[in-house]
Amino acid sequence: MKKNPFKMFTRPARPSEPARHAKRSWKKRSSRFGFSNAMLALALVFLFLPLFVIVFYSFNEAKDTTWTRFSLVWYEKLIFGSGDLWASLWNSVIVAVVSSLVATVLGTMAAIGITWYKFKGRGYIQTTSFLPMVLPEVIMGVSLLIFFSGIKMSLGLTTIFIAHTTFCMPFVYLMVSARIDEFDYSIIEASHDLGANEVQTLFKVILPAIMPGIVSGFMMSVTMSLEDYVITFLVSGPGSTTLPLYVYSMIRFGVSPVINALSFALILAICLVTIILRKSVKSFASSR
Repeated sequence: MKKNPFKMFTRPARPSEPARHAKRSWKKRSSRFGFSNAMLALALVFLFLPLFVIVFYSFNEAKDTTWTRFSLVWYEKLIFGSGDLWASLWNSVIVAVVSSLVATVLGTMAAIGITWYKFKGRGYIQTTSFLPMVLPEVIMGVSLLIFFSGIKMSLGLTTIFIAHTTFCMPFVYLMVSARIDEFDYSIIEASHDLGANEVQTLFKVILPAIMPGIVSGFMMSVTMSLEDYVITFLVSGPGSTTLPLYVYSMIRFGVSPVINALSFALILAICLVTIILRKSVKSFASSR
């Protein structure tokens, strides 16, 4: 008896009636509002309720938490009467973008080199690269301060940039390494078979394939750099006030609702940048 050569392409048998019934009952149970959904809802409320409070009071005319009436007075003061605030924000943006770019390049190259190449001390480097992620910020900030003092380096934006690059690079390395673990190595073999050298394979095959991990690491680095206070406070100097340092200095005199207005503006800007990057990465991946 001849075997059917197209048997492997035939449509699989439909599941039995008890299996379909069990699947429908499982969907009904999972769609109910159970304990897991309740915990998810509470977590979302816990995370996003402070943001809604900030946005709400940014439109309040009064300076305290007593609601009087809707007003845009704090946005007007933010735009026209907050020179020091804009200067600190500009310092934060410069440090965040530059340090994140450097950390992204170094972290990506480290992830590629450590994952694909075997050399002496590879395991030691893998272990020590995660230390900035697990060490308390106070310890890391003090160690960096001692290092800068030991080499007689003046504290300022440069030291903040070095510190932020140091603690952001392991996060980039982790995210890019996770992307590399799912990489299809047959693509590299195909590129070599087609005559590509290592440099061409790196820039035309590997980097486009792991680009979502690279972009995610860059965005995480920018976020962590913008919100860092402890390490920045320890390694900052005169004329290098960032936004977290400026906001904390205002607490002793009472936080102005201008900060609420700035927070809402930053939320909108971050959402816009995230949407643009998401669409750009999708279009970039689909074009390859």
